[in-house]
Amino acid sequence: MTSPSAAATHPEIARIDALASRHEVIHDGVRVVWRKFGDHPERPPLVLFHGGHGSWMHWLRNIEALSAERTLWLPDLPGYLDSSIPREARPGEALLEPMLDALGGTLDTLIGAGTVIDLGGFSFGGLVSAKFAVRRGGVRKLALMGSGGHGTLRRLTVDMINWRASPDRPAQIAALRHNLAALMLRDPEAIDDVAFQIHDISCHGTRFRSKDVSTGGGLQVALDALVNTDQLLIWGEFDVTANPRPLVAELLAEHPEREGRVVDGAGHWVQYERAGETNATLLDFLRG
Repeated sequence: MTSPSAAATHPEIARIDALASRHEVIHDGVRVVWRKFGDHPERPPLVLFHGGHGSWMHWLRNIEALSAERTLWLPDLPGYLDSSIPREARPGEALLEPMLDALGGTLDTLIGAGTVIDLGGFSFGGLVSAKFAVRRGGVRKLALMGSGGHGTLRRLTVDMINWRASPDRPAQIAALRHNLAALMLRDPEAIDDVAFQIHDISCHGTRFRSKDVSTGGGLQVALDALVNTDQLLIWGEFDVTANPRPLVAELLAEHPEREGRVVDGAGHWVQYERAGETNATLLDFLRG
């Protein structure tokens, strides 16, 4: 079966990738690939973690706006795309600990241990971000988009298709497009060639099962532990992984350090589908 790597990278993806410097760092035998965009040493660097079945490209439509003001560090999480698989959890160690260990060790190699950062995460990467912030410390501001780990009911009403079981490439493409519409993007017109190729390449590069982690809870405990970190929580209005308005209200109740936003008309991949609004919201939050 033809793989997505056999096709030329979409020009827009190639253009954004060309703006980055690429850094491969090994920690405890795990290689993590980071991309750096922009150079603003006068402000804390902004670190962004992608979602499950994702890669650094989950942030493709946000990179230029954010890197105009901040130094961005975007990894492929361990077990995704260009990074290697995380080590196995040791006895008594939580499932995410090896990933957090590799991310922390490689990031500190790049920017220095103890360097204060701002941190963002999408979907599964939102839960990873919150737990990473608790583990590492030194996080000034935390911004989560469509975060996993909230432990409330999902609203997914359309079954996903196992694209890996497709008999040929056309069937695989159809399954991946179906899944984009079912889970990620509300507006069919948002499923453009760039969105599809990001999803296609990233899905093929995924070797870590995130679903059980994302649906297993733990977000609120992590957020509650970050008492000195300003927090921004964003969901798209039609995000099927949560019921955003009551969830945001619940998470904000009695927490003055938190801000919340439900973006009208957007699905789960809010920072792609409503990039302009999301970028403006993020920059306002980071400047505060």
